[in-house]
Amino acid sequence: MLYLLALLIGVIAGLRAMTAPAAVAWGAWLGWLPVAGTWASFMSHWAAVGIFTILAIVELVTDQLPSTPSRKVPQQFGARIIMGAFTGAVIGATGGSTIGGLIAGAIGAVIGTLGGAEARGRLAAAFGKDPPAAFIEDAVAIIGGLLIVAAVA
Repeated sequence: MLYLLALLIGVIAGLRAMTAPAAVAWGAWLGWLPVAGTWASFMSHWAAVGIFTILAIVELVTDQLPSTPSRKVPQQFGARIIMGAFTGAVIGATGGSTIGGLIAGAIGAVIGTLGGAEARGRLAAAFGKDPPAAFIEDAVAIIGGLLIVAAVA
C-alpha cells in the first residue's frame, strides 16, 4: 500500500512538480505523515511548509503563461522525476522503506509527466484553448496530493 501511495504522489509530481512536496510538507506538519525520527523529519517544520507552498503557487501561476516550456523538455522532465522520487521517498520513510518509495515515486513521476502532457493536450484541444485544461490539471494535482497524503495517515 505504501508503494502505491508513493507511486501516486509521484504521478502528482509529474502533473505539478511542486504541488507534491507541498502536499507532503502540509501532511507532515499536520501530523498525517509520521516523519518524526526519520531523515524526512524536516518536512514537518513550518519553514518547509512555507517554502514548498510558495514554490507550488509560483508554479501554478507560471504554468498559465504562454512562455511556459513543455514538461517534456529535459529540465522540466528531470525536475518532475526528482520531485516524484523525493516525495515518494518521504512517504516510503514513514514505513521504513525510503528506497522503495523513491523508486515508486520516480516511476509515478514519469507516468504523470507523460500521461499529463497527453491529457492536457487533449483537454486543450477540446476546450479550444489551454487555460481551462491547466485549471483542471491544477485541481487534480492539489486535491489528489492531499488525498494521497491523508491516506498514509
